Amino acid sequence: MAKLYVVGIGPGGSEHLTQKAREILEKCNTIVGYTYYIKLVEEYTKNKKVIQTGMTKEIERCQAAIDEVRNGVDTCLISTGDPGLYGMAGPILEMAEDIAVEIVPGVSSVFAAAAEVGAPLMHDFCTISLSDLLTPWEVIEKRLAHAAEGDFVISLYNPKSRGRKLHIAKAITIIKQYVAPKTPVALVKNAGRPGNERKLVTLDTIDFDFIDMKTVVIIGNSQTFIKDEWMVTPRGYKI
Repeated sequence: MAKLYVVGIGPGGSEHLTQKAREILEKCNTIVGYTYYIKLVEEYTKNKKVIQTGMTKEIERCQAAIDEVRNGVDTCLISTGDPGLYGMAGPILEMAEDIAVEIVPGVSSVFAAAAEVGAPLMHDFCTISLSDLLTPWEVIEKRLAHAAEGDFVISLYNPKSRGRKLHIAKAITIIKQYVAPKTPVALVKNAGRPGNERKLVTLDTIDFDFIDMKTVVIIGNSQTFIKDEWMVTPRGYKI
């Protein structure tokens, strides 16, 4: 029986693909994904059927993948990072009926970004997307406030786009109500991909011009510190 595999391809570089992800990409006869993500796995698409769509076409991609499986074809639907974090695993499981589905985890962009700057996620943390395409901004504001008040390390996804240039500044204004201005902040662009750049700043010296849609912003908690160009959030070990 054919199966639908929802595969996390990591942050983008082939070196971050898990062995299981490689095996599934090689095995499947059809690969479905967002156009840009398909380019990241081009080496696995030769002699295969490729179905690709643009931004905001997630449901169409899911339906196309489901249709392929119902036609008896082992199919791989790809997501960057992990498919269960802002990826395709959720909608597939909501939509799929009477077909076999397997979720193949991947390296999330937040972990790739954290590795670039040290160990900022050693203690409790949360991820919050600043995209309000699917989540009302009022809900995002509430989550930002509670996370900051709870002293979580906060990683921000989708911080800025051409249509959302001011969301990141609004988010930082909310966080500043609860977090000290000298708290370390990491700005990591293209984590795990070519063109990688990073900056270590503080909450009151964030370079908003540096940030774009491909940037992960990691804001430390009250214990986070900078040591020798590394950002560290202590776990509490006696050292």
